[in-house]
Amino acid sequence: MVSHMKAPQVGIVSLGCPKALVDSERIITKLRSEGYNITPSYDDADLVVVNTCGFIDSAVE
Repeated sequence: MVSHMKAPQVGIVSLGCPKALVDSERIITKLRSEGYNITPSYDDADLVVVNTCGFIDSAVE
């Protein structure tokens, strides 16, 4: 569990295949259970996680 007074803000970017989307949802669930807040605005995020795969051309780009 995060011990900060204000929970860190985390942004998530999911690119590529449907499995990356599922993995991102699992990451979000775990982060929330550990006390992190998920934010849609990357400007407000303390950390941005980019989850992608190398099998889809658009994700590689």
